[in-house]
Amino acid sequence: MKLLSYIFIILFGTACSSEKDSEYIPIENTKLEFTVPANFPEPSYNITLNPPTEKGFELGKKLFYDGRLASDGVISCGFCHIQDFAFTHHTHIVSHGVGGALGTRNAQPLHNMAFMKEFTWDGAAIHLDLQPIIPITAEVEMNETFTGIIKKLEEKPEYVKLFAEAFDDQKINSDNILKAISQFMIMMISANTKYDKIERNEGSVFTENEAAGFELFKAKCASCHKGTLFTDQSYRNNGLAIDPQYNDVGRNRVTGLSEDSYKFKVPSLRNIELTFPYMHDGRLKTLDDVLDHYGNGMVDSETLDPIFKNQNGTLGIPMTESDKQLIIAFLKTLTDDDFLNDNRFSEF
Repeated sequence: MKLLSYIFIILFGTACSSEKDSEYIPIENTKLEFTVPANFPEPSYNITLNPPTEKGFELGKKLFYDGRLASDGVISCGFCHIQDFAFTHHTHIVSHGVGGALGTRNAQPLHNMAFMKEFTWDGAAIHLDLQPIIPITAEVEMNETFTGIIKKLEEKPEYVKLFAEAFDDQKINSDNILKAISQFMIMMISANTKYDKIERNEGSVFTENEAAGFELFKAKCASCHKGTLFTDQSYRNNGLAIDPQYNDVGRNRVTGLSEDSYKFKVPSLRNIELTFPYMHDGRLKTLDDVLDHYGNGMVDSETLDPIFKNQNGTLGIPMTESDKQLIIAFLKTLTDDDFLNDNRFSEF
């Protein structure tokens, strides 16, 4: 039933449409080159159904940073997703919305979205085009309707022009709003880290500590943070104690299944050095805190992932303090400075 509710919201949102016709004559709208990095899997997003274009990307970027998508005219997508920190809400434990409202979850980073199958901590969005509906309509986030957004955009000649240039039907409607934002996010590929350059034999080499950390990472972390995306995109209970303030049941909110209680999506570890605080509710401040949790801080429960239950009856991943520091040294090789400083994605 929970998932059906989300689907209803999605279908209702995409039904909204402007009735105004554009007076602009279509112009050439060049397709952007979407290149899959050599060490990446094929994208999950079907690029042929919404190929990024110069004008679509420009429109999506403008919408991403525009507070008009929120009821207060202030809280944009970019408010909670800041480029300098891999598009997370830097230092905020949980995201802040309209009127200072607080959500219950930490804003996830935005990169390599075209390669992900589902979105949000609990997988409530099953397609990238649909993901923005959740923050836009949530009372504690942007608290707006697509009807309200369309009305505001229609009043801006610049937007009338941009939609006419970006889409063949030239309409300001919810479908085109969502597709434009997707075109912006599709191009947000983070694939130029030190790790990537080594994987692609581009001349970089690990330091001794980084190499040792990589071996430890493969032995202790890669079962969940798998492959070049550094996530297997599964949902797992990783032994966090229940926070009585939120009592966030995770994936159970979507499926309604008891076996999904307190399971959250395994996040990508790319740019992890900069995406603190950590976990779905931002409860852990540093990477040291994260590894301390996995080493000796887990709480048992019915849905705790079996991977964390050791044969001797203990919980967690055995690690020495030295192991932890070596793993962190490797994790820092996943920082992509080129992506963090790419002007294509900057507000100004």
